[in-house]
Amino acid sequence: MKLSELKTGETGVIVKVSGHGGFRKRIIEMGFIKGKTVEVLLNAPLQDPVKYKIMGYEVSLRHSEADQIEVLSEVVTRTADNEEGHEDNKVEMDSSAYDITDKELTPEVLSDAVRRKSRTINVALVGNPNCGKTSLFNFASGAHERVGNYSGVTVDAKVGRAEFDGYVFNLVDLPGTYSLSAYSPEELYVRKQLVDKTPDVVINVIDSSNLERNLYLTTQLIDMHIRMVCALNMFDETEQRGDHIDAQKLSELFGVPMVPTVFTNGRGVKELFRQIISVYEGKEDEPSKFRHIHINHGHEIENGIREMQEHLKKYPELCRRYSTRYLAIKLLEHDKDVERLVNPLGDSVEIFNHRDTAAARVKEETGNDSETAIMDAKYGFINGALKEAKFSTGDKKDTYQTTHVIDRILTNKYFGFPIFFFVLLVMFTATFVIGQYPMDWIEAGVGWLGEFVSTNMPDGPVKDMVVDGIIGGVGAVIVFLPQILILYFFISYMEDCGYMSRAAFIMDRLMHKMGLHGKSFIPLIMGFGCNVPAVMATRTIESRRSRLITMLILPLMSCSARLPIYVMITGSFFALKYRSLAMLSLYIIGVLMAVVVSRLFSTFVVKGEDTPFVMELPPYRFPTWKAIGRHTWEKGKQYLKKMGGIILVASIIVWALGYFPLPDDPNMDNQARQEQSYIGRLGKTVEPVFRPQGFNWKLDVGLLSGMGAKEIVASTMGVLYSNDDSFSDDSGYSSETGKYSKLHNLITKDVATMHHISYEEAEPIATLTAFSFLLFVLLYFPCVATIAAIKGETGSWGWALFAAGYTTALAWIVSAVVFQVGLLFI
Repeated sequence: MKLSELKTGETGVIVKVSGHGGFRKRIIEMGFIKGKTVEVLLNAPLQDPVKYKIMGYEVSLRHSEADQIEVLSEVVTRTADNEEGHEDNKVEMDSSAYDITDKELTPEVLSDAVRRKSRTINVALVGNPNCGKTSLFNFASGAHERVGNYSGVTVDAKVGRAEFDGYVFNLVDLPGTYSLSAYSPEELYVRKQLVDKTPDVVINVIDSSNLERNLYLTTQLIDMHIRMVCALNMFDETEQRGDHIDAQKLSELFGVPMVPTVFTNGRGVKELFRQIISVYEGKEDEPSKFRHIHINHGHEIENGIREMQEHLKKYPELCRRYSTRYLAIKLLEHDKDVERLVNPLGDSVEIFNHRDTAAARVKEETGNDSETAIMDAKYGFINGALKEAKFSTGDKKDTYQTTHVIDRILTNKYFGFPIFFFVLLVMFTATFVIGQYPMDWIEAGVGWLGEFVSTNMPDGPVKDMVVDGIIGGVGAVIVFLPQILILYFFISYMEDCGYMSRAAFIMDRLMHKMGLHGKSFIPLIMGFGCNVPAVMATRTIESRRSRLITMLILPLMSCSARLPIYVMITGSFFALKYRSLAMLSLYIIGVLMAVVVSRLFSTFVVKGEDTPFVMELPPYRFPTWKAIGRHTWEKGKQYLKKMGGIILVASIIVWALGYFPLPDDPNMDNQARQEQSYIGRLGKTVEPVFRPQGFNWKLDVGLLSGMGAKEIVASTMGVLYSNDDSFSDDSGYSSETGKYSKLHNLITKDVATMHHISYEEAEPIATLTAFSFLLFVLLYFPCVATIAAIKGETGSWGWALFAAGYTTALAWIVSAVVFQVGLLFI
């Protein structure tokens, strides 16, 4: 509990002092040290501040300051102690004549309770992309990891738990970031986490084979004045290359412990955790602990920092959350987030004047803006520290030698694209061919479960909802899990080995012509698997403009959920030799529409400057199978969590609309029931809207049901046309040619009736109607899960609803044009 929660007259023992920098140092110097007893004496008339007694003297703190101090009240300690000893003392307690709570709490008992409580350390992992943070997280947390999407943000962080030397470590693996600038969602998120949920210790993971660049983030963390330990990871690569790195000297120069590590095999991890404990238990500036340094940015910048700090220090609330030096530096970098933070302050005009004066003097002296001058100073400090530590790069083995050889082939002008498209072909072939086997097993399992429930539950609406709504709806998602896992296995492997960044590299020029960023290509490829994780993958794109356009055109990528519909319609209306061509044309049309829409959006809808294409091309590394398996399964779990709930709700709604009102005749068949149900009535109501496409109410109902999940379109149409809902299970062409022939005949009859022509005359029109229907399915309203994902990533229902609206309008226009133009040639 917090010190602020203690009532007047209550006593507690200090467990931990949170906060950072000067604020934390001042609180500790006042005597609020771990293990000390503090008593609440008096509340001020307005309830703030509060007078406390500690170490024999009285001191007052505001509630907001007391919030930063974690304590263990005597009541809680007594309760915990009683619970621990309850079983051992059961007989004695029953026979005793006094209440055990009357016993005096001895210093030993209090000390033991505090020691247990204070041995939990909150640790955040921060570092550049591809530095090995996740390898440490996986190595340390083992099977304890989980994925958490923190409220109000769109960037995932992994949360895990580790134990070492009697301490419990709550680990948070934050997204990889090159700096703490307000440039990308990752950078903003990492910064927000370090401020709002200040960890006890930060592990700054550094790729020691790229020391100079990685240490730039270290200097920014130093500015934030937070307790930190650096892990010089991939140290084996530097040894193989023959580098000289004096970790002890670098520790002294940067004021933080630096530990050589190799996370893939666990080397140095124990020493790293020992250093974390040492920093956590120690005080700043104690020998062998850590000390806070100030990186000199030049006299004009330093003068500006000092002048701004004088004003910023007047605001205790600000000082508790931020280092004033960090805020001053960020203001000199013209950081918009920090400017918004400072704007409401009473001294904001003076603060900005000091900033502008310092920036003008820097420009006058150096010819550079203040942000560039700060970056130059940081790299100057890093360069000087590396020279003083006698850092040198060896030449025994060039880390990039193998990479350069591979790149000469994979990014070759002539071979790059064919190889890339071959990789995609292998990926999609494996996804659909290999994935079919476990898909059949799951399908059989879902079918058995439905049959079992159907046999053992009494007839009625509840049984129908469970079998058709819940099992059928959720089963439609679970059945595609093997394909999703295989797709993500390939994507995870390409990401971890370094090939994905090469794919973005070779596709950047084409993406740029579309008004997008090279990194947009990766989510677009993922969209062929499932749009939901593809939308989430856009967070790697720094440019908000490119990120937003990518999200908006992603629904045009034909996801695997549409596959059963394609199989059903092409199987019914196209000869065997034309089916593959018809299917391929849909994917090509989707891509072409995405190109056109992207150009339109980048020109007229989402305007603004794009960010330059700056992306690291890391050396190729072969990831471990364990790591790949873990990444794949984590993404699979995300897919199930994101899709499962929404699919379940949507399936039940569609089921209810198709089930009610109950018919007067209990023997009415499914087709007749669907026609008189609410969804049937709705289909007939909207039928005039889809006349230009040649759709009747049954096709309309199929489209409406697909708003929940595209798989439901196939099963709905199967029931409407032929009392056969097994179409939703088809990811490949079924040997049951009878059901395709039946569907073909029924749709053709409907077309003949609608146009008042003979069956033979209706045949080509029915095929045209079927293709127009496929185009509508390809382009219209993405599933509810995708809309929810777009809302989550953009933080706005406006963009999510815009995506739903424009795709549906586009689908209506394209399918109507194709149908009407096609009629001219029939």
